[in-house]
Amino acid sequence: MATPLSESGTSPETGALSAFTSTIRLKLRVPARLRNLELLLVLFAIIIMLSAITLVQLGALGVVDQAVLGAGALLGVLVLAMHVTLRIVASEADPFILPIAATLNGLGIAMIYRVDLADKLYGWDNGGIRQMGWTAAAIIISIAIVVLVRNHRVLQRYRYIAMFSGIVLLLMPMLPIIGSDLGTSARLWVEIGPFSFQPGELGKVALAIFFAGYLVQARDSLSMVGRKVLWMQFPRARDLGPILVVFAASMLVLVVQRDLGTALLYFGLFLVMIYVATGRSSWIVLGLSMFLLGAFVASQTLGYVGGRVDAWLDAFNPEVYEATGGSYQLVQGLFGLADGGLIGTGLGQGRPDITPLAESDYIISALGEELGLIGLFAILAMYLLFVSRGFRIGFAGNDDFGRLLGVGLAFVIALQVFVVIGGVTRVIPLTGLTTPFLAAGGSSLVANWIIVALLLRLSDTVRSQPQLIVDPTDTDNRLVVGQ
Repeated sequence: MATPLSESGTSPETGALSAFTSTIRLKLRVPARLRNLELLLVLFAIIIMLSAITLVQLGALGVVDQAVLGAGALLGVLVLAMHVTLRIVASEADPFILPIAATLNGLGIAMIYRVDLADKLYGWDNGGIRQMGWTAAAIIISIAIVVLVRNHRVLQRYRYIAMFSGIVLLLMPMLPIIGSDLGTSARLWVEIGPFSFQPGELGKVALAIFFAGYLVQARDSLSMVGRKVLWMQFPRARDLGPILVVFAASMLVLVVQRDLGTALLYFGLFLVMIYVATGRSSWIVLGLSMFLLGAFVASQTLGYVGGRVDAWLDAFNPEVYEATGGSYQLVQGLFGLADGGLIGTGLGQGRPDITPLAESDYIISALGEELGLIGLFAILAMYLLFVSRGFRIGFAGNDDFGRLLGVGLAFVIALQVFVVIGGVTRVIPLTGLTTPFLAAGGSSLVANWIIVALLLRLSDTVRSQPQLIVDPTDTDNRLVVGQ
C-alpha cells in the first residue's frame, strides 16, 4: 500500500528523516557557536587584565614594567589553554563562566599589585605577583578537573569521602600546632613551615558535593512527612538531625575559629540546598531562626562578635572608631568608596593603601575608589551573571545530584559576595570571608577555580543530555526523529 503524503507532498517518514538531519546539523553548529563566543570573550578578558596592569603601573610608577606584563600574558595563555581544553573535552560547556572568572581574577591581580606598589613592595614580595602564581596553579588544577571528571555523576559515589574531607578541612585550623590566626582575630589558617593556607575554602567545595549526594537520598523523608502549622509543613523531630549537626558545626566554627562569616557560609549552603531538595519553606524559617538566635547569643557572650556588631551599628562613634578591633577599617573603607565617586580616581591614582587589608578583606573598597560606582556595578553585574548561569545549569539538569550541586556551587559564590560587600558597605556586620576571584589568597583562588571547573563540566553534561524530538505529524508518537 502506498505511503500517504502530507499536505506538502512528502510522507511522514521523509519528514522524520528531514527533521532528524536538521537536528544533527543544529547539534553540530551549537557547540561551535558556544566556543567561538567564549573565545571572543576570553580575549576581551585578557585585554582587560593587561590594560588594568598597565594603567596601574602608569598611575603609580609612571613607567611600564615589561616583566609583569609578560607574566600577565602567560596567564592569558593559560586561560586560552583552558578554552582549547573545553573545545576538546567539554564542547557544550557554558560560554560565559570562564571569561567572567578570568576578568574578575585579572582585575583582582591588578588591584593587589597596585596596593602593594603603594607600600613599596616589588618582586615576589608584591602580593600581585604572588597572586599571578596562584592563578596559574588554580587554572592548571581547573583544567585537570575538566579533563579527569568526564561526568559529574561520578562525584556522587564519593560523597562520604567528600564529607570526611570537608570535616577535616573545617577542623584543621583548630589544631594546636598547625592552626594559626596570622595576626588576625580569626583562626582560619594552617601553617606548615613557610607555607600557609585556608582549608575552609576547599572545605566548602567538598561539603557542597556531600550535601548534594546526601540530600538526593534523604529528601523524601525530609520533605514528605511532618506536621502542618498554618501554611507550612514542619519536619518531624527525628528528621531535624542533619540541620542540627550542621548548626552545631557552624557554632563551633564561630566559637573556636572566631569567624562569623565562615559559620554563615557553611550553614547557609546547607540551608539553601535542603530547601531546593525538598521545596519546603519551613526549613528556611527553622534554619534562619536557629542561626539568628545563635548569632545573637554570640554577640552577647563573645567579645569579638559583639565588637563587630558595635562597629556596624555605631561606626562613626569616636570611642568605637579608636577602639582596638573597632570601626577604623570600616570607616576608612567607606571614605575610600566616597572618594571614588561615580567614575573613580583612576587606576593607580587613589590611596587604597590607607585602608587596612585593602588587598584582601577590603579589595572592593579599593576597586570602588579607583574604578568608581560604575566600575563596582560592572563587577557586581559579572557576579550576578556568573551566579545566574550557575543556577541555570543546576535547574536545567536531568538528575537530582547535578541540580543540587549546580545550585550549591553557585550559591557559595553568591553568599560570599553578599556577605563581603554587605560588610564593607555596612549593610550587615563585617565578616572575614574573601571576595571570590578578587581578593588576595591562594586557597580561595584555587577553590573558586575548582567551582568554575565543576560548573563547566555540569553545563556540558546538561547540554549533552539526550532529548527526544518526535515528529509532530505522527499522531501516534511512533517516529523518534532525534535525540
